[in-house]
Amino acid sequence: MSLKRREKVLLLFAIIAIAILVFDRIYYSPQSRKIATLKEEIKATELKSDESLLFAKGIDTVEAEVSRLEEELRGLKGRALTRDRFEAFLRHLARESSRLQMKMISLVPQEERVAPQDEKKEVPPSRYRQVHLQMVLHSSFNSLETYLKAIRELPLFVIINHLQVERDEKIFPLLKVTLGVTVHLRTE
Repeated sequence: MSLKRREKVLLLFAIIAIAILVFDRIYYSPQSRKIATLKEEIKATELKSDESLLFAKGIDTVEAEVSRLEEELRGLKGRALTRDRFEAFLRHLARESSRLQMKMISLVPQEERVAPQDEKKEVPPSRYRQVHLQMVLHSSFNSLETYLKAIRELPLFVIINHLQVERDEKIFPLLKVTLGVTVHLRTE
């Protein structure tokens, strides 16, 4: 039985197709899967390395931010009053008002109340306390402006919370000024 030329060519193509299919199943497909898994591992490793680089940069950024905040805190410590300096601050307010021909009617300091510590909370008490000063003055607008500028220019951490200016006929050329100021005291 002899095969015709056309059948031989067809048989040759069938053998080549089977050989390609066997090559694909036995060698190429497993290698392709291995290459794909290796590529995924490489991507995962690159992501981890990028993440660690970002983390390292983040640590540098955080360290710089912490050092900046520590510097700012050192500057603010100098601006907080101690008990001795607080008395000098009150005398300064009184002298400044008399220098500007203002009448200090009342000056009432009110220290912040500290809530009792719960035993469950282990938060140490703050080293700083707020003291609110309520002042009533009789003053002209110009003197009041100068007085407020002098308070603002103090090298202390002073916050003006409340300012009320009233015109009172009893003290007419002067104005009745109610001023609320908050200062921070160091308790150490």
